[in-house]
Amino acid sequence: MHFSVVSIFPELINGITGSGLLRKAVDNGIINIDVYDLRDYTDNKHRKTDDRPYGGGAGMVMTPEPLRNVVNHIKKKKDGQVVLFSAYAEKLTQKKVKEHSNIDHHILICGRYEGIDQRFIDKYVDAEISIGDYVIMGGELAAGIFMESVGRMIEGVVGNRESVETDSFYVDNQYGYPQYTMPRDFDGMGVPDVLLSGDHKKIYEWREKNRKSRD
Repeated sequence: MHFSVVSIFPELINGITGSGLLRKAVDNGIINIDVYDLRDYTDNKHRKTDDRPYGGGAGMVMTPEPLRNVVNHIKKKKDGQVVLFSAYAEKLTQKKVKEHSNIDHHILICGRYEGIDQRFIDKYVDAEISIGDYVIMGGELAAGIFMESVGRMIEGVVGNRESVETDSFYVDNQYGYPQYTMPRDFDGMGVPDVLLSGDHKKIYEWREKNRKSRD
């Protein structure tokens, strides 16, 4: 699995990928993550990647040329699916996560400001993804969520495959169950006796009965 991430704040991506299971997956050669500073692909001396919108309005719009340049540069090395994070797109679900885990190379575009010139989207973007009905400062955190959720599906990223297969949403209408660990007494609250019984059949039945839901 290969992620190429395009951002004007590459340090944000490096912070996300520099620890935890993503870092281990990179160190073990299971996942490759390349980060590209969009400013390096500008054609102006000020390394400017945005300008005022035609027609007026608040804020700035990311210009199409640097984005085109970096995508063409990446694709010369390895072709891939170009993904843009957008508040207007279809939401990321576990079903979509599984679908994307079958794609070997994603080129992730982290937008900023009021958005990206539509002409770049129309010509170069293969998929738009939303992480929810809200707006954040930029696409970097969305890219982190995408890499963690998709990367989690790749064999060897999570040590125990059962941890993945028992995740909420791994299959339709599957939710997690309450979890308990040491100490046995916490602020006067104990642990359900069945979880201490060692009876795996009863524990399984209890967990199935007590799975969480949104109802």
